[in-house]
Amino acid sequence: MAAGYLEILRARHATRLLVGTLVGRLPNAIAAIAIVLFIRSEGGTYSLAGALAAVYGVANAVGQPVLGRLVDLYGQPRVQLPAAVLSALAMTAFAFTGTESLVLSYAAVAGAGLFTPPLEGGLRALWSSVLHREDQVHTAYAMDAVAQEVMFTVGPLLLTLCASVWSAQAALLVLNVIGVLGALSVVVSQPSRAWRSAPREAHWLGALRSPGLVALLAAFLFVGSALGSIAVTSVSYADDHGGDAVYGWMMAGLGLGALIGGTVYGARQWTGEPARRLRALVALLAACQVPLMLRPGPVPMVLLTVLAGLFLAPAIACAFVLVDRHAPRGTVTEAFSWLVTTFTVGSSVGTGLAGPVVEHGGALWGFAVPAVTGGVSLLVLLATGRVLAAPGRGAVVAASSENDPNRAAEPRFSAGDRA
Repeated sequence: MAAGYLEILRARHATRLLVGTLVGRLPNAIAAIAIVLFIRSEGGTYSLAGALAAVYGVANAVGQPVLGRLVDLYGQPRVQLPAAVLSALAMTAFAFTGTESLVLSYAAVAGAGLFTPPLEGGLRALWSSVLHREDQVHTAYAMDAVAQEVMFTVGPLLLTLCASVWSAQAALLVLNVIGVLGALSVVVSQPSRAWRSAPREAHWLGALRSPGLVALLAAFLFVGSALGSIAVTSVSYADDHGGDAVYGWMMAGLGLGALIGGTVYGARQWTGEPARRLRALVALLAACQVPLMLRPGPVPMVLLTVLAGLFLAPAIACAFVLVDRHAPRGTVTEAFSWLVTTFTVGSSVGTGLAGPVVEHGGALWGFAVPAVTGGVSLLVLLATGRVLAAPGRGAVVAASSENDPNRAAEPRFSAGDRA
């Protein structure tokens, strides 16, 4: 199982890019949780925490594709690092503003989300310049999804540890400084400095002119909503069953489940139609989130969160293949950034929705939200099955002019849809 992953990590620059991207994305990955914990420490309500997290997510949704398009146009270093610094400064302002001025709080959170660097989309664009075989790129996508779950497992624990040892405010400051260092590590690397996007057709819609990509984004809006609602509802559950430590373990359990599922999924090469496989994975993901409504004691509840996350990373890895297939030429970073954006805004919608639901109906109804949104995501995939299964135009999966400054030939997906 480990052989394929080790082959990727042995490739020059691969480990540095992967680790740097994960560290650089840490502030974004724990932002919603950090905002909830910080507002609660300031005496704010769940509704306020959910609203601020939603504002962060909406601003992030606006910023990611815009910054992704700028990366495609001007390269990674000139966009990624300045954005990381501005985002960290905005979150620092939020940490010192607190709830004293809601206007400043909302503005700071919006700024932090707006300038979050599109490191995740940037990494996907770099894989084919670091790896030179199609099967390696597919394995890298799965490994990438798995590695993110390590971050989502460790991130909440680091956050709650910092908040317990120091304060929620200190946790915000420390983790954002770490994020800037991660972004710096990526943009000074040779692949990032050398990468150039392929020539693109001028079109105001950019990557969104692809029907297949739009269909995929619509489905992942609801996948993100499910995850966001779990993050907020779990705080309510933890308040009645042990506090921050239980909450940290629940969030870590969600990431651990995705880590396990993604590791198994990425250990083999999958044949067949990826759109059909994605429908099966999303159906399993939604089904595994239903048992959260049982709300047992802390230990079995953590195990249920592991189950709830089991099919998350496989679904994301499969989605990466479909993004590659449907992204128009010259929009690779923007296309992947749109997937990140949609997932993030969906998560924000989920947090914003779960706050009032928890306040009025308790954790039981809060945990019903992911079950419903997961089912809606499956319906979207079923309704758009033909669009997603259609051959994409401009997909780049191996060394190409999109990612290779030497303008190598541009191989595309074969008709066999091997992913």
